[in-house]
Amino acid sequence: MNEAQLSLALDSLWVMLGAILVIGMQVGFALLEAGSTRMKNAGHVAGKQILSFAIASLAFWAAGFAITFGKGNGFIGTEGWFLKEGKETFSSLSWANVPLELKFLFQLAFVGVSLAIAWGGFAERAKLSVYFIFGTIFTIAIYPVIGHWVWGGGWLGEMGMQDFAGSTVVHLQGAIAALIATMLLGPRIGKFNKDGTPNYIPGHNQVYTVIGGFVLWVGWFGFNAGSTMGTADGFFGYVALTTNIAAAAGAIASILTAKWLVGKADIPAMVNGVLAALVAITAACAFVEPWAAAVIGAVAGSFTFWTSVYFERKGIDDPIYAFSVHGIAGIVGTISTGFFASPRLVEITGIGKPGLFYGGGTDQLIVQTVGVLGAALYVAIVSFIVLYTLKKTIGLRVTPEQEISGLDISEHGSYGYPEQLDPAYKQTTTVVSSRSS
Repeated sequence: MNEAQLSLALDSLWVMLGAILVIGMQVGFALLEAGSTRMKNAGHVAGKQILSFAIASLAFWAAGFAITFGKGNGFIGTEGWFLKEGKETFSSLSWANVPLELKFLFQLAFVGVSLAIAWGGFAERAKLSVYFIFGTIFTIAIYPVIGHWVWGGGWLGEMGMQDFAGSTVVHLQGAIAALIATMLLGPRIGKFNKDGTPNYIPGHNQVYTVIGGFVLWVGWFGFNAGSTMGTADGFFGYVALTTNIAAAAGAIASILTAKWLVGKADIPAMVNGVLAALVAITAACAFVEPWAAAVIGAVAGSFTFWTSVYFERKGIDDPIYAFSVHGIAGIVGTISTGFFASPRLVEITGIGKPGLFYGGGTDQLIVQTVGVLGAALYVAIVSFIVLYTLKKTIGLRVTPEQEISGLDISEHGSYGYPEQLDPAYKQTTTVVSSRSS
């Protein structure tokens, strides 16, 4: 095996491992979201992760990948449907020294994460049919457009926008879609009193929430470090370092903020602080020094908890705080490189300019701000049009009776916890138990 073959083999193995880690984040989302919602909806919330990834896999293969990375113009790709590759079809990914199939699989994993984030705003009250329709449209007409703008040779990429692994492309997109859904669906039954004050609706299993958070933390090494899509220079190790430092800072900052604001060291808040820090460092992981990663993670973790309390008090019922964790933190992380981008790291990556704190002026800060605003506006408009149309036609929300009984039984015909919730199960087990005695 010569040097070129060895390099191809190592890079391919690394990208495959990264794809597996990011796809494995679906397990983290299933545990996190199921644990953060009520027992009567747990099976539905967990099971939709499989449905979501299946929809994304087919839609992204058919059209989404081509629109994101295919040769086209500054706004969309127009070649490469069903992964058909011609000369220069996917030239925007030519820098990655791996087969096209691995490029697709790795990028598919990112779409799956973005869609999983979006579903946070639908939790505990949306119809199952909406997942099919909106999931397909999101994967073909929403996510790929922003992906092309930043990563596929589009206008934001040409401006030098720094979003290494997707604080905006992946997380902000999903969060904006979640926010639009949250507002159109309205709050869950019993969430707010007549005077507008919120009631606390706890998740049914904090252990699931914590385990899910840890699974996501580990998966993020595939997310960020895997985005180098190569092993030759070892730069993936540096990206992993900044990723981990930010996450740790986010955990500490969020639990201290919770203690300060509400008087309790809230465990779900700590988990969300880790995730918010990871979301924020996703854009910046290849552009900032370790000390800056700690600052970014701490700011994101702390600010996310504060905004989650603020939005809830304003009447927004976001069951897993998707917009605060992935939207607010996505904005913080994307904007952060405009301040913290290091000249030496900008030289290594070849993307954009140094940040304000390194004497780079406001050029990069302006680019980052334009990128955030452009992406948020596009996703909000298209998501609103799609979801509002669905609301006026097939409807977005289950009936009050179905919501009260739980989506497990109303949408799927069985409970995720039958021994706890199903009277027929309890009666059967009681009869069997009495006979055996």
